[in-house]
Amino acid sequence: MKHTLLSILCAILFLSAQAKEGMWVPTLLDKYTIEEMHQMGFKLSADDIYSINENSMKDAVVIFGKGCTGEMISDEGLLLTNHHCGFSSIQSHSSVEHDYLTNGFWAKSKDEELSNPDLTAKFLERMEDVTDSVLVGTMDLKGIELEDKIEQNIYAIQRIASDSGRFEAVVKPLYYGNQYFLYLYKVYKDVRLVGAPPSSIGKFGGDTDNWMWPRHTGDFSVFRVYAGENNEPAEYSPDNVPYHPKKHFTLSTNGIKPNDFVMVLGYPGSTQEYLSSFAVDLIMNQSDPDKVRIRTKKLEILADHMENDPAVRIQYASKYARTSNSWKRWQGEVKGLRRLDAIAVKQQFEEKFKQWYSSSDSLQELYGDVLPQLEKLHMDLYAFERAYNYYKEIVFGGIDILDFSSNFPRSTRGWDRASEFRRDLYRKNLRDNLDDFFKDYNRETDEEVFVELLRLLKKDLARSFLPESFIEMMQKYDDEKLLKKVYQKSVLSDQVKLTAMVDDLNLRNIKKIHKDPVYVLYSDLRAHYLRNVELVYTSINKEIEKQQKIYMMGILSMLEGKERLYPDANFTFRIAYGKVEGYQPGDAVSYLYYTTLKGVMEKDDPDIYDYDVPQKLRDLYETKNFGEYATDNYMPLAFTASVHTTGGNSGSPAINANGELIGLNFDRCWEGTMSDIMFDPDQCRNIMLDIRYVLFIIDKFADAGYLLDEMNIVN
Repeated sequence: MKHTLLSILCAILFLSAQAKEGMWVPTLLDKYTIEEMHQMGFKLSADDIYSINENSMKDAVVIFGKGCTGEMISDEGLLLTNHHCGFSSIQSHSSVEHDYLTNGFWAKSKDEELSNPDLTAKFLERMEDVTDSVLVGTMDLKGIELEDKIEQNIYAIQRIASDSGRFEAVVKPLYYGNQYFLYLYKVYKDVRLVGAPPSSIGKFGGDTDNWMWPRHTGDFSVFRVYAGENNEPAEYSPDNVPYHPKKHFTLSTNGIKPNDFVMVLGYPGSTQEYLSSFAVDLIMNQSDPDKVRIRTKKLEILADHMENDPAVRIQYASKYARTSNSWKRWQGEVKGLRRLDAIAVKQQFEEKFKQWYSSSDSLQELYGDVLPQLEKLHMDLYAFERAYNYYKEIVFGGIDILDFSSNFPRSTRGWDRASEFRRDLYRKNLRDNLDDFFKDYNRETDEEVFVELLRLLKKDLARSFLPESFIEMMQKYDDEKLLKKVYQKSVLSDQVKLTAMVDDLNLRNIKKIHKDPVYVLYSDLRAHYLRNVELVYTSINKEIEKQQKIYMMGILSMLEGKERLYPDANFTFRIAYGKVEGYQPGDAVSYLYYTTLKGVMEKDDPDIYDYDVPQKLRDLYETKNFGEYATDNYMPLAFTASVHTTGGNSGSPAINANGELIGLNFDRCWEGTMSDIMFDPDQCRNIMLDIRYVLFIIDKFADAGYLLDEMNIVN
């Protein structure tokens, strides 16, 4: 057992000749990493990936929206990302009369492209290590004084670097605050929808196939970035013109084969590879299972209502997808961590850590107390972690009407003191939020979610974590009365009445809202949460962060010169690389590295929305009208590789050894979702859409071949 644990540990924490673990900061690439990439077939240099002085791949990769990656594929601002990344934009333009989710959308000219308020594309100008500047003047500080000084230094760095608002400047910590980097972005705010396949292609397989392999989802959408004068960022205007990027990718239709080099560039969101065994125990045995339990109940309700009403299906499509995505991932994460015996592996590493610091008095003084402190803090956190997750999943995001309650002013004092200009601005913002809310709201659906999730909140949380008024209400009312006395009496569920109040928002109407039964319920829950959950939860986690920083510093010191360690993902620009390969998820099961259109036809089922293949796609398959995109008379669709990715890498470009775009990253295999915490080279695979399938759909299915004229395509 000891040999097995040590073998797994090496595969988990460090990059070896076999495992392609790691999300690497381009400016920190060492010669060993580049040499390994070259040995695997990569033909370019580090400067081709990231350079300040010359155009490089980083100039063709963007932060798309608030949590995805996209890439430039033409000199006319054409941007490619995932269908699920563009999903909310596609949904916002959809209605029962113009159901772009079901039928797809393709602009036949630039004039038909659809604008998307609040959607942005952020281009990285540069990054730099600013650790010394962040920590200047902190040598003798501790506690809150240290935190305040670091915040002041970061603010000053960001303010100066932003160049009076020309750039968005962000300083982020690496290695739990043992290093700091500055990132400068140009933010383009006019991003228009160009095209999206129907959900029967872009979301084929729905939530059943999500995170799974083999996969047959054509998960892509196309947008265009627009600019103002001098190619600079500008607010939306019909006078804006297509943005001309510093670099855009060449698309390769040469295909892929086993062991081909693959590199993924983008903005991975969050990983936690260096957690202690105590943190992993909390995630495996409480946090993930709690969140899965709540979301399971919600998803059952949403699915039932969406299936029975096409309008509800459109309204809740994006909400369902967001809820389901992490729900399924958490289940895979727990399963994978159990399979790897993750707690024992972490404990084994902690024993090595203890042996290391015990070798000298100075190391003992620095690190001797860190693991006992982490153990105690996580024990203290257990009950508050559960309460935190239940409130977040139910009160502050699970029930639409409760979450919507947060938009209204909690005090009349601020309204009294506000100028009329401020009041008008508040009314306008509130009205916009109101319109957005009711567009994607169905009362009957939310009523059922309201009852079921509040029952779960009452049942699963200790009494001390709930306000007495809530406990009394839940004991006093059955489900029918709960709806009648609270939900159905609320003006927040009545669009007509609420709109009239908001349009004429004044002190009297604010007081009426404060007496509204749903608002009262939300206020009571929120107040109790802030006093009895969040304060303690935040306090414990701050202490955990301090100890984790010390622990990380010790790991870096212990392994300096021995192993290459990458910082956890934090939604900043990274590269990851590996090779094209399948995997074996279980006994007697072996997966190929690719799927084809044939698999779509094998899953075709007109009676199931997520598997109802469009007739035109059936016809193209039957006639083998694949154009130049087929290989040996079959139409490639998706492929897998051993590249370390996570959330945020959705939409990331998959690049071959020549630096050409061969695919579009969109998922991971379910058996490898624990890679955010523990990487397994045998099971962790990223899933990518073959660029040939993207071109095939645009050209042959959507009849939008004019878009291909903008692209550089090599064969």
